[in-house]
Amino acid sequence: MAVLPIRVVPDPVLRQKAKRVKAIDKSIRKLVNDMQETLHAASGVGLAANQVGISLRLIVLNVPENECKVIINPEIIRRTGERIVNEGCLSIPGYVGEIKRSELVRIKGQDSKGKEIRIKAEGLLAEVLEHEIDHINGVLYVDHLESQDKLHKIEPPQDTSPQAE
Repeated sequence: MAVLPIRVVPDPVLRQKAKRVKAIDKSIRKLVNDMQETLHAASGVGLAANQVGISLRLIVLNVPENECKVIINPEIIRRTGERIVNEGCLSIPGYVGEIKRSELVRIKGQDSKGKEIRIKAEGLLAEVLEHEIDHINGVLYVDHLESQDKLHKIEPPQDTSPQAE
């Protein structure tokens, strides 16, 4: 397993619509493992394959209080409701934006063994699913901003520990 470099805006791979995974072979299993390690190292909650430069319809999730998920060829089949969220992205470091996301989503796809799965999600899991499926469609969360006033720069945490001299 390896930690892969995360692509950041304006990398063109982030704007490409990713291709379907046709077969879950050794290379896909290795990509899944590398993406999970990359997501963990970045302390993120979701990662799409194109964020590591691979234009395939594959996402990994590590949402608190949910099991880690691998979803191959995910697609949203239903959205319900609307809520305002503050969202960030590993590919747009240092910023968060206020956007609208669904309250509930239903998705279908395949697990890492190729078995069809369906997920009904709300809250943070629904938000992360929408965010990552947007990624594999070449859409970034900033595309959902109503205005640039809704995008805010965030400062890295200040180190308040005493410094050795």
